[in-house]
Amino acid sequence: MHPIENLLQVICSYLLPSACIVCGIFQQHTLCLECAAGLATEQLSNYECCQQCGLPLQINEISEQRCLECVTHPPYFDATYCLDRYEGKLQSALHQLKYQRRLACAHGLASAWGQLMAASLSNLHANYLLPVPLSQEKLCARGFNQSWELARRIHCASQINKNPYILLRHHHTQHQANETRINRYKAIEGMFYINPQYWESLESTTVIVFDDVMTSGATLNEIAYVLKDNGVSRVINWVLLRTLRPA
Repeated sequence: MHPIENLLQVICSYLLPSACIVCGIFQQHTLCLECAAGLATEQLSNYECCQQCGLPLQINEISEQRCLECVTHPPYFDATYCLDRYEGKLQSALHQLKYQRRLACAHGLASAWGQLMAASLSNLHANYLLPVPLSQEKLCARGFNQSWELARRIHCASQINKNPYILLRHHHTQHQANETRINRYKAIEGMFYINPQYWESLESTTVIVFDDVMTSGATLNEIAYVLKDNGVSRVINWVLLRTLRPA
């Protein structure tokens, strides 16, 4: 975040009331103490999760520390850290950000990430933090990339370079929300590419990819494939909300 923007946000937080992005109560912070405590109790990091894709593990998977799918069909990404489940307390705020263009929710969601995830990730070493990109057509239609609006507000180590211009995406008109897992993987093939001016700078680096929602993992897996094909050594996913397996 730009220093001036950060200063203005701090000033506004003291002078103007904020509404909690979860309960809607007006108070100083965008995430009230009660809701923050509830999220801390429920967040996915409290559970035994697959180290590679972030899904909560079943009993027979705990010894491997990876889910059966990741053991059987290893993805290209190396690790995934998720804040909360998709059906949890933050879903409404994310929907308001994405579909109602309430950019104020980005501050609250980034604040939630900072309160609940920053400490556990403080020792993670990486070179870049990249948002999952939108195509130019989708970006023009929405007006912003929600993953970038979140990623750029997240505080991380100073050596991590946040950059929304390295990873690019072709336009694709097919909607994936109701597609099967296999169809999601097929539909996303070849959709991402690296900006040519960054080809050499990615060699032997560690890259964090930030996504607002992880469902099947198809998008993040394709991105990890493209990054590693361009010389990246390690790919780590940071995900705001994770869709869980059916009960």
